[in-house]
This record gives sequence, structure tokens and C-alpha cells, in this order.
Amino acid sequence: MTATGVKARVPVGDAPPEAADGTAEGPPPERGRRRLSRTDRRDLALGLKYISPWIVGILVFVVYPVGYSIYLSFTRYSGMGAPTWVGLGNYVTAFADPLVAKSTGNTLFYAMIAVPLGLVVALVLALAMNQNVREVAWYRTIFYAPSLIPAFAMSFIFIVFLNPQFGVFNQVLNIFGDGANVNLLGDPTGVKIAIIMMAQLGAGNAALIFLAGLRNVPKTVYEAARVDGAGPMRQFRSITLPLLSPVLLFNLITGVSGALQVFTEAYIVTNGTGDPDAGALFYMMYLYKNAFGFAELGYASALAVLLFLVGLALALLIFWCSRRFVNYDVEAS
Repeated sequence: MTATGVKARVPVGDAPPEAADGTAEGPPPERGRRRLSRTDRRDLALGLKYISPWIVGILVFVVYPVGYSIYLSFTRYSGMGAPTWVGLGNYVTAFADPLVAKSTGNTLFYAMIAVPLGLVVALVLALAMNQNVREVAWYRTIFYAPSLIPAFAMSFIFIVFLNPQFGVFNQVLNIFGDGANVNLLGDPTGVKIAIIMMAQLGAGNAALIFLAGLRNVPKTVYEAARVDGAGPMRQFRSITLPLLSPVLLFNLITGVSGALQVFTEAYIVTNGTGDPDAGALFYMMYLYKNAFGFAELGYASALAVLLFLVGLALALLIFWCSRRFVNYDVEAS
């Protein structure tokens, strides 16, 4: 008892401390053990109900086909009867197949030229579409319109354009040359160059993404650079490119993915044959021939798995290297 006859409050054991208002504070809530309330469970069930078509679609059209393809890659299967288990036989055959090496080389040749060139063309188009002129809306429409043409239609246009007898390409060359016709589609290197030229007509999609990135660059940064005496090239090198690096990374990843799967143009240009001597035998073309031309679905599945692994490795390599050139912040220097 104290002098006033009231017991003093002395903490005993693990008694909770008092709060500022004199009430006892409870122990801190334990993390990770919160139980869902009835409202939370109802909201979760409702959310799963709304996205159930998407979940079913992913399971049926993505997860199951991928899993089944991986299984088929270890079998010999022609599409009829039951698959026969062969283990790693398809993969051993793929590494020893000279046409796999040739198609891989053609695909890498295409990717190493088409992807960087496509990024440059798309960036130039985006810079042109970002100009502050009255007719800019017309320019954007004109620059983007070729990317709306389907790949098969563009391929037929190029076949006529590059025809060695009456094509516009040879007619222009004859004006400045000796009259000899050039058959690009019959040359192993020329056909790849022609397909690379076709790919640049679809640069409008990447250009729109670049344009969105350009519109998000703060104008105050350019104004500060002009005050410091930076010219257009210095602004482009020190401001535009660093701040566009996330968009550049996105377009690079999608460009590499598309280059590894080039198929439609090669199929139409070679009339579906994929002649190795013509240089248009790309990896996806050879995969298609094995699956639907030779009825080697197991071997084609193994080729598809290898393509997935190569694409995944390239994506991880690009992401790892991107730490050195991708800038997500506006830093004043």
C-alpha cells in the first residue's frame, strides 16, 4: 500500500505494458496466421469464379500442350497409334543432324541482322512520329500501316517485287546496271536478306512502343540540357537513349523471340519446301517439316523443347546484361 492507500501498479511477469491513455496494450499480432474472414473467403471465391475461364484456357491450351510436347519429345510418334518411348534418342539425333545445324545457323544469321536493324528502324520511325508538326497524325498512320499487312500477303508482294524477270527490283537495277537479272530468292544469302527486308515493314509495332516511351520522357530534362549547351545529338545520346532503355529492352526481348520463330515468310517464299540449298531453311521451318511432312512428331517435339531452352537462355542472358544499360530513373548529373 502507498501513502494514499492505493496499490501501485507494478508490472509482474509478462503483463502487457500500458498505453498512453492508460489502457493495456495487447501483444503484437502474429504474422502469417491471420485467418480469412467470411467476407474475404466470399471475395476470393467470387474472384476465382470470374477468372475461371482464363484459368481453364491456360490449363487446356498452354499447360497441357506444353507438358504433352515434353512427353512426346522422349518418344517416337507419327500421330497414329501409341507413342514409343525412346528416352533421349530424339535429342541425340538432333545434335547429330546436319540440317538442325544448318537451320540453326540460318536462324541465327537472320536474328543477328534483323533484330538490331529492326530496333534502329523502329526508333527512327518513332522519332519521326514524335515531331511537333501539324501532319504528324498522317505520318503516324503511314508509318504504321505496313505492319498491318499480314505476313503471308507481304511475302507474295515481295515474290512479285523481286521476280528476276519482271520484278520492280530488277527493273530499277537495270537502269543503273548492265541489264543482268538478279535472283535474290534463288541465292542462299539473298533469300535471307529478302526475308530480313520483309521483317522491317513490320517495325511499326515496335515504333509505337518507342513512341510511348518518348512521350514519357520529361520535357524539363531536355530544357535543362539545352540550357547547358547540349546539342540534339548529345541530348539523344545522354537523355533519350538512357531513358528509353526499358523500352529498348522490351523490344529486344520480343524481337529475339520473334526472330527465333521466323516461319511464314520462309514457307511462302520457298513454296513450302524449305529447300536447304536456297538458304531459307530456318529452325521453325525444319521443325514444321519433321512434324507434318515426315510425321516425326516426337522428333519435332524435341526440336521444340530445344528451341524453348535456347530462347529462355537468351532471354536470361539479355536480362543479366541489361543491368548495365537499362536505366529506370531520371538522374540529374
